[in-house]
Amino acid sequence: MNDLFSSPPPKKTPTQSYTAADIEVLEGLEPVRKRPGMYIGGTDENAYHHLASEILDNAMDEVVAGHASSIRVTLHSPTCISVEDNGRGIPIDPHPKFPDLTALEVILTTLHSGGKFSGKNYATSGGLHGVGLSVVNALSSHLEVEVFRSGTRARQSYEKGQPVSKPQFTSVAKAKHGSKIEFTPDSTIFNKLHFSAKRLYRLCRSKAFLFKGVTIEWQCHISALGNDTDIPLQATLHFPGGLVDSLRDELQQDNKDLLISDLWAEDSALTSLAPSAKAEWAVAWLAEPSSSFSSFCNTIPTPLGGTHENGFKSALVKGFRAWGEQRNQKKASSITADDIFGCSAVKLSVFIPEPQFQGQTKEKLSSPEITRVIEQAVRDQCDHYLTQNPQQADQILAFILDRTEERLKARDQKLIPRKNATKRLRLPGKLTDCTSEHPAKTEIFLVEGDSAGGSAKQARNRETQAILPLRGKILNVASATPEKLKANQELQDLVEALGCGIGSHFKIENLRYHRIIIMTDADVDGAHIASLLMTFFYRELPELIYHGHIYLAQPPLYRLSQKNKILYAMSDEDKDKKIKTEFKNGAKIEVSRFKGLGEMPAIDLKNTTMAPQTRILLKVVVEDDANTQARVDQLMGKKPELRFQFIQEHADSFDRLDI
Repeated sequence: MNDLFSSPPPKKTPTQSYTAADIEVLEGLEPVRKRPGMYIGGTDENAYHHLASEILDNAMDEVVAGHASSIRVTLHSPTCISVEDNGRGIPIDPHPKFPDLTALEVILTTLHSGGKFSGKNYATSGGLHGVGLSVVNALSSHLEVEVFRSGTRARQSYEKGQPVSKPQFTSVAKAKHGSKIEFTPDSTIFNKLHFSAKRLYRLCRSKAFLFKGVTIEWQCHISALGNDTDIPLQATLHFPGGLVDSLRDELQQDNKDLLISDLWAEDSALTSLAPSAKAEWAVAWLAEPSSSFSSFCNTIPTPLGGTHENGFKSALVKGFRAWGEQRNQKKASSITADDIFGCSAVKLSVFIPEPQFQGQTKEKLSSPEITRVIEQAVRDQCDHYLTQNPQQADQILAFILDRTEERLKARDQKLIPRKNATKRLRLPGKLTDCTSEHPAKTEIFLVEGDSAGGSAKQARNRETQAILPLRGKILNVASATPEKLKANQELQDLVEALGCGIGSHFKIENLRYHRIIIMTDADVDGAHIASLLMTFFYRELPELIYHGHIYLAQPPLYRLSQKNKILYAMSDEDKDKKIKTEFKNGAKIEVSRFKGLGEMPAIDLKNTTMAPQTRILLKVVVEDDANTQARVDQLMGKKPELRFQFIQEHADSFDRLDI
């Protein structure tokens, strides 16, 4: 075996070099400006709104820790916002590790600096990584900080993370305390910078709902409203009911009808995590299947859920299963989270120390121990709620069990027929089904013979395209007796594959494929088979035509190639025309005639006839039912003299016959 490190390197061009001088070391806040997506997820609208969330989260941490009670959010213009609180104020004394800098300067200019690592200053907090304020500073064209602490007012300005001057200190009344951050995101980093008043106002309302003791003052300059004219210019947001007020407010806005008028709202201490850790929730049981689940950790929204949601859902599933068993409901053991939360609106908020999130944007909680702790706490409260309200509990359980039965029936109708279709058809080597369970997304190709079926199987999309090979020419139902039709196994297999029944048993809602595509060879025999199939559908399953489910595929007859150029021709005339107009004179043109779909390479069949992006389908329609019926009787019926008459009348219109 060759020594990897002794192998000669590839040859390089004279201009290439790679030395120690090429290794960049990004210092301070340079990494943030170079790669903002690593810290805030991108540079779009979500990203610069996330900057505002970071500053508001810091203010909320002061509130949750008991050091502040009020926050003021002011949208000064479409590009400038400030957040101030009446908390302790950011420390402004010299930092022990950097004596030439105040703690304020360290926090603003150094990644991974802050007061939330040890847990001594904040038992629970949303800011954890020490990058929030410094990242905002790095990505702002202008930032101004103002701190009131211990009778001193400190002010300092920054541009793109760099201080414009040293902090300026003045004396003020000792009673005044708190912090204010005003910033403008850097328009050279963010695309189409324009704060949304509606989005920020809703964020403020959400924070006010999440902590009962906080008051958030909202102010918005009229120039910043834009199209959000329904947002107030000033508002005081304070909700003593917390999550219950929030949930009721949303239900009223959405005009949701309740199954139970009372909301189930509780809170529970999570003392196994920390003395101050707790969970709060509010649940509304809805009269119609509908769902919403909003979760938060330390006032941070977690739209992607996480371990706290998992624990909550698990607790309710086990709780309702146990209640159902007490009430002798046999199907209670089949209850799933979808059955419960598919007819409810939920808000869940947890306050825990040192939570683990997925990424700096904190959209999903990943703390592994939270699932067990939340499940235990919520399960105890759930059991108590159901026991104390037996009539309401039975009403909710009955509604959940109805959803369980609907789900099980739907599974039987969709999954079991899909799995057992080939068994029922006695065609394990014939019907090749697709994997999707959604009829609206699926289609079945009816092809002539096993050879064509083999090519189609290779060319198909396994998820959405099924293949059913037919044995030669099927029965002409226009001239056959009802007994022959019933005895014809080929047509019975086709009806079984479609799943919608026939005659008095026909139910279009049971149709398993919303596109039924007749795909036969591009010759006379293929056209005859397609005619027989269309006759069958028109006579026995006309609703499929009326509802637009029947199609004809258009496979090519020829493949034309000249060097790297490849074209397909549908007929002799199309071939001759393309040879004259589409190819260069002089160079040889290779012409291949497809004897049938079974002889066509799978890649050609896919590109020309089966792939939705490149194929051509003809929908079979009936514009005049009376004339169509007469034509079918004439051409496909029992009287050969009518067909002979048609041939005599139209013989002059054909100058070439493929026979």
